[in-house]
Amino acid sequence: MRRISPGRVVAWAYLVLVLVVTIFPFYWIVRTALSNNYALATDPSSPGPVGFTLGAFKRALGLASPAEAAAQGGSAASIDLLSALRNSVIYAVLLTLCTVFFSALAAFAFSRLRWKGRNAVFAVLLSALMVPQVLTLLPNFVLIKDLGLLNSFGGMILPTAFFSAFNIFFLRQFMLGLSNEIEEAAIIDGAGPLRVCFRIVLPMSAAPIATLALLTFINTWNDYLWPLLVTNDDTVRPLTLALAVFKQSSPQAALDWAGLMAATLVAALPMLLLFVVFGRRLVNSIGFTGLK
Repeated sequence: MRRISPGRVVAWAYLVLVLVVTIFPFYWIVRTALSNNYALATDPSSPGPVGFTLGAFKRALGLASPAEAAAQGGSAASIDLLSALRNSVIYAVLLTLCTVFFSALAAFAFSRLRWKGRNAVFAVLLSALMVPQVLTLLPNFVLIKDLGLLNSFGGMILPTAFFSAFNIFFLRQFMLGLSNEIEEAAIIDGAGPLRVCFRIVLPMSAAPIATLALLTFINTWNDYLWPLLVTNDDTVRPLTLALAVFKQSSPQAALDWAGLMAATLVAALPMLLLFVVFGRRLVNSIGFTGLK
């Protein structure tokens, strides 16, 4: 057995503290979602659910009648959670596919192809990382408005579908470290740049591409400001906006905290599942160690 030293005890105590601080907000969301909204006001500091009930989830999913919602302290506000969930899935999946695909092609061009001015163009691309996103909101909004794409998935996706400076930089750095032997053998056999890209380089870069896809999906799923600017219709409004509208549309009486936390928990479940399934791949590919 390893010797227990003061440093090891401090390290484990720190890890436990970080774990508790990280998990506690999720626990409090679950505790609030399982509580009766009326009972929450009577004992707001209770560590467990107050007046245990699944009514908040029924209200969030639109399965509770107005009488049942009122009996449990639910507000008159409503949220079409399934429609908003569908919109978020469409928005996140389409933007992730477009961004990662075109970023991979650009990274291949910057890392494996030789062409005049490549380094200069890449330096200009890196400068985009220093531009705050808020400076591009107004020009992008004017462009989407002039194209007539407000209140559409195209309007939400178009500004960032073809370019991501971080994704291109990340993939380029990985592709620069790939071995040249297989690529040179394919070129000798008559393979062109596109075949080399899709049959050799991209399959060898599967781990970082999967990491970027996961990170892009999470960022898009949590995106709030850009959809807020270009959408005001429930048919395309993502889940982040639907939750905000639900909170703001509550009457002047007490807010339906239980219903809001239940809807938030349902919105967070896809992200938690992604981390559970792909967490190891994310850590390994960021470190460029590969999967075992």
